[in-house]
Amino acid sequence: MRIQSSSRWCPVTERKGGSILLPVPEESRFKGIGVTHRAQRQHTHRESSALVQRNSTVRNQIHCLLLFHFSKLEFNRFSRVFDVTGMAEAHQAVGFQFTVTPDGIDLHLSREVLKHIYLSGVTSWRKRAIRFKNGILTGVYPASPSSLLIVVIAIMSTIYARIDPSLGMIDTIKRTMSVSGYMTVQTQTVLSAILFSTGLWLSLILMLRYTLKALLSYHAWIFESHGKISFCTKLWLSLVKMLSGRRPLLYSFQTSLPRLPVPSVDDTITRYLESVRPLLDDEQYNQMEVVANDFKKDQAPKLQKYLILKSWWATNYVSDWWEEYIYLRGRSPIMVNSNFYAMDLLYVTPTHRQAARAGNVVHAMLQYRRKLERGEHAPLRALGVVPMCSSQMERMFNTTRIPGIETDFVQHLSDRKHLVVYHKGRFFKVWLYYGGRHLWPSELETQFQRILDDTTEPQPGELKLAALTAGNRVPWARARLKYFSQGVNKTSLEAIETSAFFLSLDDEVHGYDPDKLRSLDLYAKSLLHGKCYDRWFDKSFTLIAYKNGKLGVNAEHSWADAPIIGHMWEYVLATDCFHLGYTEEGHCKGDINKGLPPPTKLQWDIPLECQEVIEESYMVAKVIADDVDFHGCLFDEFGKGLIKKSRTSPDAFIQLALQLAQFRDKGEFCLTYEASMTRMFREGRTETVRSCTSESTAFVRAMEDKNTMSAQRLDLFRKAADKHQNMYRLAMTGSGIDRHLFCLYIMSKYLSINSPFLKQVLSEPWRLSTSQTPQQQLNMVDIKKFPRYVGAGGGFGPVADDGYGVSYIIIGENLITFHISSKFSSPETDSYRFGQNIRQAMLDIRALFDQKDKKEKEM
Repeated sequence: MRIQSSSRWCPVTERKGGSILLPVPEESRFKGIGVTHRAQRQHTHRESSALVQRNSTVRNQIHCLLLFHFSKLEFNRFSRVFDVTGMAEAHQAVGFQFTVTPDGIDLHLSREVLKHIYLSGVTSWRKRAIRFKNGILTGVYPASPSSLLIVVIAIMSTIYARIDPSLGMIDTIKRTMSVSGYMTVQTQTVLSAILFSTGLWLSLILMLRYTLKALLSYHAWIFESHGKISFCTKLWLSLVKMLSGRRPLLYSFQTSLPRLPVPSVDDTITRYLESVRPLLDDEQYNQMEVVANDFKKDQAPKLQKYLILKSWWATNYVSDWWEEYIYLRGRSPIMVNSNFYAMDLLYVTPTHRQAARAGNVVHAMLQYRRKLERGEHAPLRALGVVPMCSSQMERMFNTTRIPGIETDFVQHLSDRKHLVVYHKGRFFKVWLYYGGRHLWPSELETQFQRILDDTTEPQPGELKLAALTAGNRVPWARARLKYFSQGVNKTSLEAIETSAFFLSLDDEVHGYDPDKLRSLDLYAKSLLHGKCYDRWFDKSFTLIAYKNGKLGVNAEHSWADAPIIGHMWEYVLATDCFHLGYTEEGHCKGDINKGLPPPTKLQWDIPLECQEVIEESYMVAKVIADDVDFHGCLFDEFGKGLIKKSRTSPDAFIQLALQLAQFRDKGEFCLTYEASMTRMFREGRTETVRSCTSESTAFVRAMEDKNTMSAQRLDLFRKAADKHQNMYRLAMTGSGIDRHLFCLYIMSKYLSINSPFLKQVLSEPWRLSTSQTPQQQLNMVDIKKFPRYVGAGGGFGPVADDGYGVSYIIIGENLITFHISSKFSSPETDSYRFGQNIRQAMLDIRALFDQKDKKEKEM
């Protein structure tokens, strides 16, 4: 047996002959494995035996001090023992000590280690107990465990009253029970009644669930005018509230959510033709109509039958194929093309100390994760009543996208107790637990400050290592198999991929500065791609902490959509500012644990061939990053408050402004994508709203026609807004067209059916891709009371080479933030120009209502 070390080698005796080579450190009892000076002089087993024979009263001891900071590679066989404490590589104190003697092995355990093992064990069992309890509460929801006792008592009471509510079933159960000398007739009766009561209780639970599922399948409420609720909807809301129970947990409604319905082929084809009509001339539209009708008549019936069969079998007929074919099978870089970002608070920076801000936020994330693992977050509910699916939240932490040759896969593990931090080209492993508890914010600040103060240089190939996750997927997958499947590289890569999440302590300064014109643009670009090697783009999310205390998140897209990250981010920012807080000097609150051992620097052995692959991936990513043209536009002329006064949906108002801006920018209309959610269904993700309609184009043309009166423009605006709202509602309720067409296309590939219509549909470019970032999902901050504590939202990269990506967030009553992306390489696009067009379009639409109000006042 040989234990590797950088120290020189010396042979040491083993009890049953032979020798073990152990390293001798430069100083006695140094980090690593130490031996006594006397043991150093024992070169062979024969010399050791002679010494024992000469002096039988003197024991020849070999003290092997096994310290907790050993790397996993050097001391892998003890890792399981040390992981129990949650600080497997974090202690400098002696873990345990054993002495090899002629009489056997004398083992000495450390009290400190036993204390940590005990505390960690208590915490672990407490966590299991809470999860078990919450699992039971979720499993029997909307009933409760106490209701079983009520049912049993009620049934037993009727039996003693000589009433049989079971209609003879209790007697039948009693007759089938084996007669035993240890069981009296009364005992048999009691057991039979308990069994019947339990069965009745479970039946009632199933009945309540299916009743709630049937109620949640009712969607007419969403199509009613705002502020006008019909009697039928009021009755429905009352029934849903009654069956929803009290204080539901995060996953309580999962089994009661309806399945996503498969739309009819006729409806999908009709709506598709309607959506492309304003983009095609008469001849092109007639050709498309012929192709669509041929598909509907010949190929669609067979594909639809198989798709309906899948919808009966699968929980959601879209989500698994969407994740696999839209995200995981993509072989191009995910940086910019797939990943998205979220920004920090717009106006407020709680502290300018980088380590302190990271310490508070990481601690808040750990609190969020603990509640998430226990299912203790309240489920998100529309109108405060209708539950949304929470399944995407399960993979928020401890999740990594693993590259593959043909397809990637998402690796999700149980909770991990460490974090990997990147700073100036070095990777550090930081344990998040101490003695069975989370590290306090002050302790995390200490750890992060130690990393910031570390002056060691990156190892060869380490600086740009993360560029592998930013480049093409196939080279990364091959490099991972060839260079990271064994040895120290495998150990360090596992540390990254199994970490709770990834933290980048950035050496730049970013954030919104009203005195700097492009501050928001540079902030967005930094969050989206950084330097192409200082974010681990495969992690579920990377937390980015800048030198000035600003933060941000870069999120991988395959495992979840933006509202999921937004939910966590709102919780974290609110907890950071209003619950944890900082000292007057800007440090985290709490005592500093000076005995906390420092983070462990990850070790790498990257050969020159691998370094070349890293450099190639970096160059691919850099070309993409340099081509991103970003503009952040803060629109503060008016906001949601004024739009609602005009009796218009804020989203419809903005979407029509985007159509007007697009036409002014390029002189033509284009296929427009707006993401809507389908989380009212189980495992629902997103659906597409095709915002460019015949109604919206008519309104835009009227706005550009100087001869059109304002009243006519306003009338066309209302028709277009109503149309958009109706399409958005259809998408939310499972009647969208794009996911249905996508699944029909995948089914045609499985059945080897060539469909010109589906090929045409799936090849159409989205030159304007839009999305609204949700705001105030948790309502942890009163924006009216604290108007400056608002987030800036987030964004994504351009979807088409010659198009725009626009993400917007409606903040409070008087602010809307637009995140606009395009490509410098396209002569047709300019993000700043498009931002100015959006601003002017918003003002021009508002002017329509101002003129109307003015005329009404004059009358």
